[in-house]
Amino acid sequence: MQSYKKKARIQQNSQGFYLSLFIMIFKKILSYLTFRKQEGSKSNLNLRMMHGMNRISILMFAVALCVILVRFVFK
Repeated sequence: MQSYKKKARIQQNSQGFYLSLFIMIFKKILSYLTFRKQEGSKSNLNLRMMHGMNRISILMFAVALCVILVRFVFK
């Protein structure tokens, strides 16, 4: 009986870990996509263009992942 309780506790902890990991990654991506100009830094056209292209590529990647997941689930 002890072994079952221990396994159940480990499983609950790992589910919480994966959920917190997913939330942390999602927050990082969201914070990158909402990039704001830092105070005191110079505005450089090349840097702004690079960040814009990176945002577009991340959004395209996220859309592609969603399409793949939808196709996988509904097939």
